[in-house]
Amino acid sequence: MSSGRNQVKLSDEEVQGLLEENLKVQVAANGREGFPHLTTLFYIVREGKIAFWTYARSQKIVNLERDPRVTALVEDGTDYFELRGVSIEGRAEIVRDYDSIFEIGSQVAARMAGVDSFEALGEIGVQAVEKQATKRVGVIIHPDRVASWDHRKMS
Repeated sequence: MSSGRNQVKLSDEEVQGLLEENLKVQVAANGREGFPHLTTLFYIVREGKIAFWTYARSQKIVNLERDPRVTALVEDGTDYFELRGVSIEGRAEIVRDYDSIFEIGSQVAARMAGVDSFEALGEIGVQAVEKQATKRVGVIIHPDRVASWDHRKMS
């Protein structure tokens, strides 16, 4: 690794901070023909790992059932010297039990709404997540390799 690369690398604490600050993750799974299938999802950080929920019959789940290898990207910044990000290569664990799906979904919903707790979504929000959890699965990304950068460190 070059010294320039080390200069912009994030510490473990900075990686967790970036993941906590952002809401969306780009997830690439391998399609049947070998092309990456790229999607953007809202996520949570669960025990230091990215987790999200999605429809059980979605293409990304079909792909991950066939090949659990996944790459996830969380990034922000507009100008070159503001860019920072975390790229995670790993394996996707597909979560199928209702209670875990509901837990992930409720945390994602609360995060999307910008509220501190799931209960703050009110009865309608709770009912919506309960219904959606019957059609969805959870996904937890178990990292094998993490790369990070923060161009703000270059100045």
